[in-house]
Amino acid sequence: MAETKKKSIVNGFINVAQRLGGQIHLRSLRDAFASIMPFMILAGFVTLINYVILEPTGFMGKIVNPDTLKTWQEIGISIGNGTLSVITLLVTVAISYHLCLNRGYKNVIAPILVALSSFIVVTPIAMTFLPEGASKSIEVPNVIPVSYTGASGMFVGIIVGLIATDLFIKLSKNKRMQINLTGNIPPAVIKSFNVLIPIMITVIIFSVVSFAVNQIFSMDFNTLVTTIITKPLSYVTTSLPGFLLITSIANLFFGLGIHQAVISGPLLDPFLLQNMQENMVAYANHQEIPHIINMAFKDTFAVMGGSGNTIGLLIAIFIFGKRKDYKDISKLSAAPSLFNISEPIIFGLPIVFNPLLIIPFVLAPIFSLTTAYFATAAGWINHVVVQTPWTTPPIISGFLATGGDWRASVLQVIIIVITVFIYLPFLRMDEKVAFATAQKTEAK
Repeated sequence: MAETKKKSIVNGFINVAQRLGGQIHLRSLRDAFASIMPFMILAGFVTLINYVILEPTGFMGKIVNPDTLKTWQEIGISIGNGTLSVITLLVTVAISYHLCLNRGYKNVIAPILVALSSFIVVTPIAMTFLPEGASKSIEVPNVIPVSYTGASGMFVGIIVGLIATDLFIKLSKNKRMQINLTGNIPPAVIKSFNVLIPIMITVIIFSVVSFAVNQIFSMDFNTLVTTIITKPLSYVTTSLPGFLLITSIANLFFGLGIHQAVISGPLLDPFLLQNMQENMVAYANHQEIPHIINMAFKDTFAVMGGSGNTIGLLIAIFIFGKRKDYKDISKLSAAPSLFNISEPIIFGLPIVFNPLLIIPFVLAPIFSLTTAYFATAAGWINHVVVQTPWTTPPIISGFLATGGDWRASVLQVIIIVITVFIYLPFLRMDEKVAFATAQKTEAK
């Protein structure tokens, strides 16, 4: 009876996770952030090159003329303008695209253009500027502030991308709103006229909403969203307790066979990427780094060897393991683990549906993230300021992500060693259970 109840609870968790992962908007968000990740990684490498290697006041300044280094930095600055500075535009387009795919809508270009247009509609085309020596700011018209197109406006891009795309698709499927042309007319023209009315209605709706917000709340749409949605959610998801809770739940579900990205991706990625972008901008401008927790922080300290910091489990098996089958699987999993790919060990050992190994699988990242957080807060290691590829091997990732701080690599080594001993007692128990089960099988 107790066993049946346990299975029922586990199945209930799995059903919830599968429904959450299959929810079309969350799935579209997850896919969209995967699409823009190469741009973030490119921006991260450019930040590393520009402000570590080509920094005029750094070691290269003693080899190459500092003015020459500043000139070379312009290449990286232009790349930053095309990645970090417009990341919200990229997110809006990517969300619209993937939502169209998930909805099975074929005329993909139309909703993408509608979403992008709608985002510009709700964005103020002006900015305030305080001239040097002046006491009063002046307004500069016909300028889109980077604060709206960069990571700070990301949540607005998410909302507009989802709502504008869904609204447009719904309207365009209404045959009464289609203008059907006949005759020898190019297909592109026919398609554009078919969606003319839905495009007009969608963009007008966002314009009216933006106007209403401005009149009622005396603030623009972006500021309203930031005030009532983005900031409160950011405090919850990127505070240490909230971050650990979501990460732990995601790893728990991974232990039940549901990939952790299904849970953590939609809930964490928008805020982690925003923090990452703000850190990179502050680092480039030699300002105080605002955030400890960000996307690369998670990848650097909670995904060493893959989800659950399973590199610690592999080392424990190689050094202390007594089961030949575990060692054989670990040998096959070692190469992927160096690049933080843990699926071979998770599903091959397995960790999935193995209660004794699920426990350290959840605990190890809690320990590593907490340790890295307080080490950063205490100033023992630099803040994470460079978005590195999640496949960057441990130890190297710590050095690169912190802008060349060797102490972060040392911390990774210490965390890996302690993680080995977090996994070890559970590995011992798992081996004893397997040995006892084998003896019973032989006795029968």
